[in-house]
Amino acid sequence: MEVRDILKNLREKKQLTQDELAERVMVSRQAVSRWENGETQPGTDTLMLLSREFDVSINTLLGSPRQLICQCCGMPLNEDEVISRNTDGSFNEDYCKWCYTGGNFVYKTKESLIDFLIAHMPNPENMPEQDRRQQMDQALSQLNHWK
Repeated sequence: MEVRDILKNLREKKQLTQDELAERVMVSRQAVSRWENGETQPGTDTLMLLSREFDVSINTLLGSPRQLICQCCGMPLNEDEVISRNTDGSFNEDYCKWCYTGGNFVYKTKESLIDFLIAHMPNPENMPEQDRRQQMDQALSQLNHWK
């Protein structure tokens, strides 16, 4: 789905007129009309306001153009429900809600995350724990949070 369709669907779902949405995100009705006609797209600041207004991530507003993954644990962030939020309620598209919650990181060290993963992830190949730890350490070290 294209940005114009997403914005129009979200606006209509919330039963807002173009004028009402324009007022809420501090733009003109014509700007909303141009977005919905595909002539222009909202800028970064406006996308942040729209994200809050519709309670969806910016990635969702843009039609999910990029595959988001948690930069702490590597989990795919395919749905807005698993994306963390900042203390102001806005989406933090870098982390899942299990790694970053209430403005704080749950796992203070990579080792504490690995301990959790070892205890909770299945091990169908019966890989020795030390090998699993090494494999997880290598994968997690590629994520921005642990670099």
